[in-house]
Parts: sequence; C-alpha cells; structure tokens
Amino acid sequence: MLARIRKGDVVKVIAGKYKGKTGRVLRLMAKGDRVIIEGVNLVKVNKKSNDANSKGTQETREASIHISNVQPVDPSTASHIGSKDEKKLVRGVRVGVKVLPDGRKVRVARGSQGNGEIIENAK
Repeated sequence: MLARIRKGDVVKVIAGKYKGKTGRVLRLMAKGDRVIIEGVNLVKVNKKSNDANSKGTQETREASIHISNVQPVDPSTASHIGSKDEKKLVRGVRVGVKVLPDGRKVRVARGSQGNGEIIENAK
C-alpha cells in the first residue's frame, strides 16, 4: 500500500487552530495516525534539571496533529510557499495512486484542483 503522506512532504493544514499554515512533515506516528509538521502546533516543554546545581529549562517544540487535518500541497503551487499571499495561493490536493507502464506506483494529484501531476517523493 502506498502512503498518501510521507516524511519530508510539504503539507497544508486544512482544519483546526493552524488552518492555512504550511510546513514540512518531520515525522509520521504510526500509532494514532498523527504527524509532526515543522513550525506548526508549537508547545512549551519543561525540562528537569540534571543535578542539584543546574536549573530546569523550558524549550519549544512541535507537537503532533491528526493526519486527517493535513493535505499535501499541489506541486504547481508549491513555489508560493513563504510569500505574503501564501494562504490564498498554496492549494492542497487529494492524492491518488497511479501505476506506471513499468509497474511502479506513484502518487498523483486528484480532483478539480489536481491535474494528475505526479507528486515527487520527498528526499
């Protein structure tokens, strides 16, 4: 089975507190169908001190969100990421699977927004 979203993909958040934000998938969590996206859902975590002389610290890191709240970005609009009109210009697409003549399975953009363009594997 071919995964719809993979580590390294650029995705757009389509629901929840961070709707409209885009980022790169840092990690997929198999349990609970959750993903961690770079720069989205930042939380503060308290770290305990290691010994009696050092103080505890507070660090900011990404927390997971459910995979149903994200959608891969259309490859033709990905060049607008980082622009001031990013929310309007960057589109998410549904993903389908197509079998090439040589037998390989590839992910393709589907629906009215997608034009059957192949979604490249993230490196």
